[in-house]
Amino acid sequence: MTQLTADLNRSIDIGGRQADSRLLMAPMAGLTHVAFRHLAAGYGGYGLMFTEMCSAKALPQENPRVSPVFQWRPSELPNLVCQIFGSDPDTMVRAARRIESEGFFGVDVNMGCCVAAICKQGAGAALLRQPDRAADIVAALRGAVDIPVTVKFRTGWQDDPDLAVNMARRLADAGADALTFHPRVAPDLRARPPKWDYIRAVKEAVDIPVFGNGEVFSEKDCRAMLDKTGCHGVALGRMALARPWIFAQWTGGFVPDEETYPKCAHRMLDLLAHYYESVNALRRFRKWIVYFAANFVYGHQFSSKVRRAKDMDAARREIDAFFASDAARGSVPNRNLFQ
Repeated sequence: MTQLTADLNRSIDIGGRQADSRLLMAPMAGLTHVAFRHLAAGYGGYGLMFTEMCSAKALPQENPRVSPVFQWRPSELPNLVCQIFGSDPDTMVRAARRIESEGFFGVDVNMGCCVAAICKQGAGAALLRQPDRAADIVAALRGAVDIPVTVKFRTGWQDDPDLAVNMARRLADAGADALTFHPRVAPDLRARPPKWDYIRAVKEAVDIPVFGNGEVFSEKDCRAMLDKTGCHGVALGRMALARPWIFAQWTGGFVPDEETYPKCAHRMLDLLAHYYESVNALRRFRKWIVYFAANFVYGHQFSSKVRRAKDMDAARREIDAFFASDAARGSVPNRNLFQ
């Protein structure tokens, strides 16, 4: 067992509940849906997984049997956090109470999404401009539910670590049980590397667990983030999409072989077909394949062919054809393919 494996496998208390691993799956809109979580769960190794972001306004009326985002397997609830977005404390409370009643591990507030449609509602990263409202939301949730309340947030709208530190303190004082911090400014998607030293500043400013997020693509990266920032754990985003077994690989010694990759792609197709009707299943597969294809030397060609597939059967044929050829892989995914 490596030291990294030992460190990641230490359980951690979050609001009185235990996560068995310090390696989390970060929430990603349109990607961490029930089918992908089911795929990753088959490998194991994660501490917590997060849903894709759900509208707090819509969530109390959502029907899990037909909702594209508020859907889950009962077996995953003990390790599943539901992420919500919104700007009104009362609306957020109603959503959180529904989440608690369904049995989720916790509720997470999105304060990082900088998509215009979300920010125009005063939600997501827009809350970083309104620290009082952000704190009011967390305080309202903390007073309304008994499950853990967590927040995923960015540096702010300016490149100033003090903004992140002050926001972290406000959120912790309001009752947040843990924070996931992505150290980039809100308008900056991935044009510049995240500033990991900001994670250390945030971690040292609060007395609750802080999980780092951003540009972790290898065990070396993971080790470096833990050592350089002192963060309590790591939340994986794009790397989890590219290699859903990465949690098991880093925490349990899972070793992928030649069959792991084609089996993973076919399993993703099968699960999407199980949970969604064909059009939406194909749309979600096209979105995911960009990340998975980054594993391969000719991943851009593979991704392009699959994304042109007219139906799920055609996508399956493209997968078979690719793996029947020389599907050479890189040691780490080519992140340029999914910037």
